Amino acid sequence: MSGWMALDSAMKGNERKTVSRATLRRVVKFAGPHRRKLIVFVILSTLGAVITVATPVLAGRVVDAIVNDGSVRTVVTLAMIIALLAVVDAVNGVVERKQSAEIGEGLILDLRQTVFNHVQQMPLAFFTRTRTGALVSRLNSDVIGAQQAFTWTLSSVVSNAIALALTLGVMLNYSWQITALALAMLPLFVIPARRFGRKIAGLEREAANHNSAMTTQMTERFSAPGATLVKLFGRPAVEAAEFGERASRVRDIGVKTAMAQWIFLSALGLASALALALVYGLGGYFALQGGLEAGTVVTMALLLTRLYGPLTGLASARVDVMAAMVSFERVFEVLDVKPLITQKPDPVEVPEGPVALEFDDVRFAYPSADKVSLASLEEVAVLDTRGGEEVLKGVTFRVEPGQVVALVGSSGAGKSTIAALAPRLYDVDEGAIRLAGIDVRDLSFKSLRETLGMVTQDGHLFHDTIKGNLLFARPDATDERIWECLRQARLLDLIEGLPDQLDTMIGERGYRLSGGERQRLTIARLLLARPRVVILDEATAHLDSTSEAAVQAALATALAGRTALVIAHRLSTIRNADLILVIEDGRVAERGTHEVLLARRGRYAELYETQFAPEANQLS
Repeated sequence: MSGWMALDSAMKGNERKTVSRATLRRVVKFAGPHRRKLIVFVILSTLGAVITVATPVLAGRVVDAIVNDGSVRTVVTLAMIIALLAVVDAVNGVVERKQSAEIGEGLILDLRQTVFNHVQQMPLAFFTRTRTGALVSRLNSDVIGAQQAFTWTLSSVVSNAIALALTLGVMLNYSWQITALALAMLPLFVIPARRFGRKIAGLEREAANHNSAMTTQMTERFSAPGATLVKLFGRPAVEAAEFGERASRVRDIGVKTAMAQWIFLSALGLASALALALVYGLGGYFALQGGLEAGTVVTMALLLTRLYGPLTGLASARVDVMAAMVSFERVFEVLDVKPLITQKPDPVEVPEGPVALEFDDVRFAYPSADKVSLASLEEVAVLDTRGGEEVLKGVTFRVEPGQVVALVGSSGAGKSTIAALAPRLYDVDEGAIRLAGIDVRDLSFKSLRETLGMVTQDGHLFHDTIKGNLLFARPDATDERIWECLRQARLLDLIEGLPDQLDTMIGERGYRLSGGERQRLTIARLLLARPRVVILDEATAHLDSTSEAAVQAALATALAGRTALVIAHRLSTIRNADLILVIEDGRVAERGTHEVLLARRGRYAELYETQFAPEANQLS
């Protein structure tokens, strides 16, 4: 075991790490709830170290009792004490392991919950910039690495320090000459660890890179969109060859690593055997000369096997601690990204009754990366500093209760940004957005979510059942209410015809459903939530005419009696709107009904002629 520890520590030792005192203080504070268990854990580790040293001493005394014609009672008594210590050590090991598991798993739970809850508070910009895999790694690899600081590393340092102090004390008491020679052979133990550690570390880094590349390739190719793209444009033979080449390299590295580890452990075994031979030879000489007892030679030999492990462990303890602390730093790095959107300490609720949506001189610029992201999560050397250019430049309008207002305009004019600001996916820089006359920044998150619902263009769904996806909007909804919403969304016949009906799994992002079916299911989810204000961000985009007709019928039900802001994509939505706003360059360029705007022959008429008139001809 000590050989593996030496090799592991040597591999870690190739990376120089420094950890600030502030990080250490945060770690101590974070470990506060586990203080009592940590104390018990240290005590148990200390007891285990004492037993480890006591057993060789007793074994030596047994030999002395036998050689010196001691009484049977003495030999039996010592043997019984050794047996009792073995039992105590076994029980202590079980209890220590339980404490270690409870501390480690408890810390993992605390860290994961803290990071998960914190990440959920991040603005949408954080997720648009962050690589999901890098973020998930913080919740897995780094959290587990941090946990090791309180289990493996702490136990190793405590037990090794006590065992080393006791072992050296006993060995020096018996023979300082043999102890000095044993310590002189320590380089034969440590130098191979460093040399082979560097070699194996390099191999494992290369293997990790290849494994990461294979994981990325599998993740991208095995998702529904990725698999579709590969089948349409990919070259299966080339893909297989590329994957096979990486997998073969990992296999070759695995063989080299295994051989290097075996040679290393064999060298360490040889060094230990030579040191043991030294003890027996020199100790035997002293014993024959009358300077040592035979039992002392046995004790020294047994203690020697317990000497090199603690020495190497303590020599690399700083490296082990730094490795664990760096994991803490990476976790704290995520926790230190401040949420841009927060709830006020004393939020208010949206009053009952009809709700108007109002934009009052709203100005907005997307935040720069340094405010919402981390270079390590984007996997770039330096964050993009661009940002701060205004996207909305004084947008003002009001959607009266029960009214449908449509937004039209060129791509990039700011329509989707307007839609994202109302539910506080972002916060305005200047001006205000109000629901029922209350600034949305003064509302509680719960009241805001219950009042305002949104259907986006992609209609995202989870890899869950139909019922599970719908209950995400209202967990307390009854099956009767769910079926009613499916009927209103024009999905009743489809769901009733499925073998598992509401319990049908719809796959990742709902890819087992058609585009129109997915969109209607998101509308059913909106209907189940029963918001008083609805925002539709091009909810019928990219649908064929049949799917569009079904979705439009579902939308008509969803919008009935509700305050609605619609980013228009289809002609029918525009013509039926109570008010149309033409958004250009972050401003409201024109406003009016369909007929009024056409009569003005302005920007709306231009858009209508170039984009919507062909649709009108097709509909007529």
